[in-house]
Amino acid sequence: MEPVPVNEDGTAPGEQSLQTTVALEGEGADIARARHLAADFLIRVQAEHGLPVSRRAVDLTQLVVSELVTNARKYAPGPVLLDLRIVGDTVEVVVWDSDPVLPIARAADAGRVGQHGLEIVMAVAQGFEAQREPVGKRITARIALLDDPGGDITGRNPV
Repeated sequence: MEPVPVNEDGTAPGEQSLQTTVALEGEGADIARARHLAADFLIRVQAEHGLPVSRRAVDLTQLVVSELVTNARKYAPGPVLLDLRIVGDTVEVVVWDSDPVLPIARAADAGRVGQHGLEIVMAVAQGFEAQREPVGKRITARIALLDDPGGDITGRNPV
């Protein structure tokens, strides 16, 4: 069996990449705009490309986008880039910001008010990565497009 060449974005040569990217400039409506963009992207992927996308996947993607963009707006000066792309049976939510400090999930604390966003993202995502870039950092969360046929919720299994 010969290896199949793959582009940088994971698509085979000639295969269309399903993704959208937007720069958010720090306006008050950025978070709502990003949430709407995420929902519109998944609805378009389903309608135009026939990929199945559950309502839960749309809701979780909007939640993850909201949390990641909120954190980027709150902790990093300058613009934020939001990239959404379909990779296999997941949607990747990628948020870049200018702050090189990687986020750290705090221990669960029911008494803490706020600062639960990263915990939420990690609980609902199938995969999560944070990496430094030459400028700033890039946070990636992967969300399943479909719910598990056995009825289990999407996201990572508890350890």
